[in-house]
Amino acid sequence: MTQKTVLNEVHRAAGARMVDFGGWDMPVNYGSQIEEHHAVRRDCGMFDVSHMCAVDVAGPDAKTFLRRLVANDVDRLKTPGKALYSAMLNDAGGVVDDLIIYYLDDARFRVVINAGTAIKDLAWMDARRKDWGLDLTITERRDGNDPLAMIAVQGPNAKAKVWQVLPQVRAATENLGPFFGVQVGEYFVATTGYTGEAGFEIALPAAQAADLWRALVAAGVAQCGLGARDTLRLEAGMNLYGNDMDETVSPLDAGLAWTVDLKSERDFVGRAALVAGGQQKQFLGLVLLDKGVLRSHQKVITAHGDGEITSGTFSPTLQQSIALARLPLGVAAGDVVEVEIRDKRLAAKVVKPPFVRNGKALVQI
Repeated sequence: MTQKTVLNEVHRAAGARMVDFGGWDMPVNYGSQIEEHHAVRRDCGMFDVSHMCAVDVAGPDAKTFLRRLVANDVDRLKTPGKALYSAMLNDAGGVVDDLIIYYLDDARFRVVINAGTAIKDLAWMDARRKDWGLDLTITERRDGNDPLAMIAVQGPNAKAKVWQVLPQVRAATENLGPFFGVQVGEYFVATTGYTGEAGFEIALPAAQAADLWRALVAAGVAQCGLGARDTLRLEAGMNLYGNDMDETVSPLDAGLAWTVDLKSERDFVGRAALVAGGQQKQFLGLVLLDKGVLRSHQKVITAHGDGEITSGTFSPTLQQSIALARLPLGVAAGDVVEVEIRDKRLAAKVVKPPFVRNGKALVQI
């Protein structure tokens, strides 16, 4: 059965085109994906991300549990509210999921996991808790008696719009650094996002989500769907689980080596496999030099062997087709490679992502 977020009726009333996204009935756009994309880059847009799953990990062994569970080191989190991006790995070093961990204190963390992987993630986490015999609770906050909704407000004017609608959160969030979260009353407001723009991700009681959404619309915030979310995140060089990595892909081959702590002596699930296997591929960007559109699974032909596009799209900001690709280790930024598209070989330039951040193009063709 297709699942619905608490904002489903609001989307439908706004005329959104709805699609099945990993078992969730979600808006792909509200009329023009391109206009929604530009709204986020140039002004302000918002997304319903209530299908994402917040998980509260709490108890005397919460920190010990997360230190063993994920590849990044939660010991780096010292200040309440500080967030950490990481991957949860299997024993073979593949990515079970990528996630964000918010540090509240040594006995309380909030973990946000992907929508389509939530059921398997929770089962994996609970199995590790039992295997290790640790004292903690794992509480899923998407359903149940105290569910949370999540709304991401992104763009150069996003913070000002949020403060206009929620003036009570301004004092606590005005000087909040990047990748931080803070609880203000019933709102958990974080400076995280998936677009390469400034803004907030707001978690709040599900029953209040529709009122906040409508208030943001009234304040001039554009309603945005999954279509714009995908082009924005790809321009920002951000991975999508299931496309750019999965349980068969090492984070070292998915451009996520910066999220893996191999310097300390800390052991974690998958570490031994990463050390033994090392990096086999590299994760780079492509900009198509010929006419066409780059898509997932297209073959990339290089002087060092073949690679594969993991995510591709037409960039509304650059007005060119771009992609993320897993390529042989010898390939370097600046190289020109070929992509097989409909039995043709088209030229593409290798670049280092991101392509766009804070409304500005970062690659030169």
